[in-house]
Amino acid sequence: MSDKKMTSSRRHHLKSLMLQIAAKWILEEKKENEDAKKAYMAEACPSPNTRGDQAALMETCKKLAALIDRVDEERYDLHAKVGKADKEIEDLKIKVVDLAGVKKPALKRVRMSADAMLKALLGSKHTVNMDLRANLKQVKKEVKEESVEAGDWRKNIEDKADRKKMFETS
Repeated sequence: MSDKKMTSSRRHHLKSLMLQIAAKWILEEKKENEDAKKAYMAEACPSPNTRGDQAALMETCKKLAALIDRVDEERYDLHAKVGKADKEIEDLKIKVVDLAGVKKPALKRVRMSADAMLKALLGSKHTVNMDLRANLKQVKKEVKEESVEAGDWRKNIEDKADRKKMFETS
């Protein structure tokens, strides 16, 4: 074909022609299916003989009822077999997944602030503003002050208890 593009009107015209042809084919296929059904029904199920007395008609009805019962039993049995097969297939699929194991994707390292982690864990409704770095610096300063003072051991224990209370209240 040439390098020119097809105009939109030409494209729409061709599309409508294709749709018309497809619709015609669908109608023909439906007619063929109906004819095939009628031919099969005429061959497999001849029209019932309604001539005769009432006893003959009753006998025909009993035969038809017996045939219907037999077909219903077969349908029920086949339905039960299909149900068992489906259940077995599902069990085998589960076993295959268990044997193969579920491959977990490799976790990526993500740099995230402590506030962002707490928001992710607690949800967006709970806002927790903690300045953890400031608390860390404060603890480091207190540790340095402790090492300088070599005072009474009771005083050291009291200071540690005060520090613990500070973290519990914030």
